[in-house]
Amino acid sequence: MKTITGILIALQLLTNATAQRLCGSEAYTAEISRTNPAALNGYREAEAQIIKTLGKSGLKRRDTAANEIIYIPVVVHVLYKTAAQNISDAQILSQLESLNKDFAYQNEDKSNTPKAFRSVAADVKIKFCLAQVAPDGKRTNGIIRKYTNTEVFSADDAMKYALNGGSTAWNSRQYLNIWVCNLGGRSLGYATQPGGPANLDGIVIAFDAFGTIGNLRPSFNKGRTATHEVGHWLGLKHIWGDTDCGDDGVEDTPRQKSYNYGCPSFPRVTTCSENENGDMFMNYMDFSDDACMNMFTEGQKQRMRALFATGNLRNSFLTSFACDSNLVQAGPIAAPVDTTVTPAPVAPVAAEQTKVYPNPVQNEVVIECKNASKQDVKQMAVFSITGNKVFTAVLDKEKTRFNFSFLKAGIYVVKIGEGKNVTVTKLVKQ
Repeated sequence: MKTITGILIALQLLTNATAQRLCGSEAYTAEISRTNPAALNGYREAEAQIIKTLGKSGLKRRDTAANEIIYIPVVVHVLYKTAAQNISDAQILSQLESLNKDFAYQNEDKSNTPKAFRSVAADVKIKFCLAQVAPDGKRTNGIIRKYTNTEVFSADDAMKYALNGGSTAWNSRQYLNIWVCNLGGRSLGYATQPGGPANLDGIVIAFDAFGTIGNLRPSFNKGRTATHEVGHWLGLKHIWGDTDCGDDGVEDTPRQKSYNYGCPSFPRVTTCSENENGDMFMNYMDFSDDACMNMFTEGQKQRMRALFATGNLRNSFLTSFACDSNLVQAGPIAAPVDTTVTPAPVAPVAAEQTKVYPNPVQNEVVIECKNASKQDVKQMAVFSITGNKVFTAVLDKEKTRFNFSFLKAGIYVVKIGEGKNVTVTKLVKQ
């Protein structure tokens, strides 16, 4: 897509600061919309889903789904021609750590959020992990490394095609694909908006703006480029709405005249400011330097999470099990340490005491509980991934069969026993 590349070059020539953030997402989306009517319809459908989920105005500040943590499996495609571009596992892990802190509002610099905006700063309750299960069911570390003859990539999606020196995406309904490569000019990255072509879905980041350690550009060394682009991937717009004194469709982000860059001083008031607090330049969806970004808002949180509601575009991630390496093993599986999933912290007993199979299950499941008998009855409960109890039973023999055809496809937690003699198993219903 030469037009996209031309737009990015023009933006770069207009930029008067050598270390200014440049995001290619808006130009990329505009070009895809112009050349691909199906993608344009997809973008519109995704936006309609968000607005419908949030309410007719699209601006209501209320949680529209359970406030459980949503887990996003990530596959990182590292494309390199030089040793410097072949970034280390440690650098990749530093980016995942930064993403998780930023989305949880647990970043070390959250104290820099101005008091005027702290009341709307949000823990988005979305966590990212390197995928542990590949599409074929085999183990993976979630990192793909590929040598490429391509000197420099641009925003034409070549990095997403093996034939063009790139790496083919994994199933974008189950994985967040991140391509890390040598991006031309000063562009730090770009993202696909929800609703675009599935084989292109994901984000692209320059290798020297990814993570918090390694050979990074000084102004972009805290991982906030990925935080910004994942925000786009989850349906957020730039905070100024990509137009003069524009609107990003979020109630609690103040109207801005345009983007900010560098590290402005608070308050930054312009002719477009709604009050004396001015711009929310520390928001991840502005263009400020990494060191001056530190928050999403509650409104942005609701907009992102709306995509995971039943029937909406990212809902399939709620049944993705690619974060859990245990799901490629036989036998009982330890539950994640997350009290939103299990009713209470538990200590699993020895693996041979209890077996749940087949796993994944389509209809009939067998529960083997070694010590169950009419004199030693075991209580069993099945919980949805959101923590709702969906089934209970009494185990009074060592092997019991149940028909789980009534359960919807997804991930469930099976709890057997009470007190110290408890085993917890994750069950995948197909």
